[in-house]
Amino acid sequence: MSHRYHLSNVADIPSPALVFFPEIIGHNIRAVIGMAGGVERLRPHVKTHKTAEVVQMQLLAGVTKHKCATIAEAEMLADAGAPDVLLSYPLVGPNVGRFAKLRQKFPGVRWSVIVDHPATLAPLAAVAGDRPIEVLVDVNMGMDRTGIAIPHVAELYRQIAATPGLTAVGLHCYDGHVNQESRSDREAAVWAKLTPVLEVRASLEAAGLPVPAMICGGTPAFPIYAGIRDIPGLECSPGTYVLHDNGYGSKYPDFTGIEPAAVIVTRVVSRPTPNRVTLDVGNKSIAADPLLPKRVHLLDFPPHTPVVHSEEHYVVETPHADRFTPGDVVYAIPGHVCPTVALHREALVAEGGRVVGAWKVTARDRKLTV
Repeated sequence: MSHRYHLSNVADIPSPALVFFPEIIGHNIRAVIGMAGGVERLRPHVKTHKTAEVVQMQLLAGVTKHKCATIAEAEMLADAGAPDVLLSYPLVGPNVGRFAKLRQKFPGVRWSVIVDHPATLAPLAAVAGDRPIEVLVDVNMGMDRTGIAIPHVAELYRQIAATPGLTAVGLHCYDGHVNQESRSDREAAVWAKLTPVLEVRASLEAAGLPVPAMICGGTPAFPIYAGIRDIPGLECSPGTYVLHDNGYGSKYPDFTGIEPAAVIVTRVVSRPTPNRVTLDVGNKSIAADPLLPKRVHLLDFPPHTPVVHSEEHYVVETPHADRFTPGDVVYAIPGHVCPTVALHREALVAEGGRVVGAWKVTARDRKLTV
């Protein structure tokens, strides 16, 4: 696998450097569309790549619905041409006004937001203007990070529907804690929470309140939701798949045909002891999660044990350290690619085995123009 990441002009690339491989990104997009059963069932999250060029690749593949967490990500999506954007993060404080400005700046975009508390309804309604804001209830699927408990979903949904300036359009059911290695365990965990949510949906619709959309899952649970074809309005919202990483790649074999599309070019900078090799892929260039043993996957590297990961250094111990000399190039796959990308202002772009350009990681910033 690793030979496909080797770059013929690597001698010209300062390290550490983030490199995207568009051919693999395109392959991953097509594979996920196939797994989902069609573009209409996908609402991918932009947080992984944060780049307009990847959004445009998805649009060309027919993916029109998108999801994001920040105002900057939302603006980048709209500016790249995305026609339907869900801001799946609670809007509080000045971000409510920033969202209103986004709607004014991009009136052709279908915008939607999530809420999980009644206190957030009035501020949203106050900025709706003459176009009601589409709102989904954020359901706590057991992650206990955001979301309202399932027994209270119906009441909040009714409050949204009764609030002038707001329109209730569905349920947001993110279950990022469903990350068991076993597919059967993930499937059981999904249905344990999804079943009562479907009962709430049925009760709302029986009372005359439509619930047209259910936006479900992230990347780990995606294969489960992708296989569910009999729930009307179900949309899957994986994000990591476009770039993939070693964290998912080594854990979930049911991500059929998805391959890492981003690597870090790093170099040996020191041989401080006979059994240690130090590389320049510190935690300012590759994310400081997950735990150290799974943080970085070095390609074509002999058996080793990571012992230090500091701001500018990644130190491993190996009985084969004598194979390496300062200046040697090593290719690394991140254990967690999403926060890794956010550490870089740009990603170099490789085609035909060489770097040919760069894409700006636009939405790594917290503010663009709005």
